Amino acid sequence: MSRSGGRPGGQVGQPRSARQAPPAPNVTTSAHFDSGGAAGVRGYRDCMGPRSVIDYALVRRATLTDLHAGRVSQHEVCDANPYLLRAARHHGEPTSKSCPVCHAGDPQHPKPSDPLVHVTYSYGDELGSTAGRAWASSDLPELAARFSDLQIYVVEVCVSCGWNHLVTTYTIGTGDPPVRRSARRAAPDGS
Repeated sequence: MSRSGGRPGGQVGQPRSARQAPPAPNVTTSAHFDSGGAAGVRGYRDCMGPRSVIDYALVRRATLTDLHAGRVSQHEVCDANPYLLRAARHHGEPTSKSCPVCHAGDPQHPKPSDPLVHVTYSYGDELGSTAGRAWASSDLPELAARFSDLQIYVVEVCVSCGWNHLVTTYTIGTGDPPVRRSARRAAPDGS
């Protein structure tokens, strides 16, 4: 039983067939790639849209409520890993939101600084050694066209105070069975 009224999907009162997952942020739904491109390369039109979308807005709100009520300290919520802060500085995509903890990015704040940034990570067996790498959201359509299933994680980060929180997760890709790539080459036929 889910915490969203007992119905899977969280939309109370609607039949399962009437519910649709919202489009994931940072994923462009327009076609960037022509389906008639190079041989063996699928176009973005051939890909499935974002699926298995999970939004963490309620968890974020509960965390901030706990912070403002004094149940957790600022040190507990502003605990960004140094690698996450580095990824935010170099690969983060600015948002229009200010930090909910230190108010960085708020023009009315006495010392405005950079707003929150979103860092997008991808994971999947097909990525091999590049799994866990930060990507620009503009690169996601190409990844979706090349791979069958990739899990995408979007994290919001404040580089000023270290606030970080998972915003959303979703899956992209063609939905086809993954291509098995052999790690070894076949031995030459030495007859």
